Amino acid sequence: MKNQLKSTCLSFTLVFLLILWVYLLSPIKTAIADTTTSTIYEQRLVHSPDGIGKFYMGREIAKYMSHTGAAWLERPSREAEEQPSKIVTALNIKPTDVVADIGAGTGYLSFRIASLLPQGKVFAIDIQPEMLDIIDFLKKENNITNVEPVLATAINPNLAPASIDLALIVDAYHEFEYPQEVMQEISKALKPGGRVVLVEYRGENPFILIKALHKMTQRQVKKEMQAVGLVWRETKNFLPQQHFMVFEKQIQA
Repeated sequence: MKNQLKSTCLSFTLVFLLILWVYLLSPIKTAIADTTTSTIYEQRLVHSPDGIGKFYMGREIAKYMSHTGAAWLERPSREAEEQPSKIVTALNIKPTDVVADIGAGTGYLSFRIASLLPQGKVFAIDIQPEMLDIIDFLKKENNITNVEPVLATAINPNLAPASIDLALIVDAYHEFEYPQEVMQEISKALKPGGRVVLVEYRGENPFILIKALHKMTQRQVKKEMQAVGLVWRETKNFLPQQHFMVFEKQIQA
């Protein structure tokens, strides 16, 4: 009798552990703030320590860099490592353009772009007020008048409709908590013929020493941009480690 009881308890324990294992491995759908988009994301309990456990179109969203890492954005070695001056040149912007630097951080690129826009301006957009404080300080310190800091939310960059010629997103898109909502708003903000340029570390190359969730493949980027009506135009690989991908807003028939 004792052996039979022990065997039964063991069986129940094994069944419980099996159920728990299946539960942990199964993707768990969760509702998000915007209920109209609750089916496009999934939350998983088992995920990368570098991500937030939220998945979009098969990709886990990476944790974003806190304002405490601001010094890294301004590091002296950045030009040699990433060649951001080439990014600015490749944008082919006109003096009158209005550019949105999405995920601007400290404004490293915003200020370099602003110097090419004597009749235009840059919206330096970030979700962290501390980053915008840095931008505001540097703007005043260097007497720059055509950079405007804009506080965004996780779902909205707070841009007016048809207000920008170009949206630039450098090493930030993979960290967007609500990528579809943000890109839909950016698409609305584009003027006719407006462009989106995404710069992301090449996910196809395992030898680029960046954490996997902070890299993206061309295929994944194209799939996610297509979902919000942005059409891929070209990819330039002149940078040492990053894709430079150009998209345009799809013209409605």
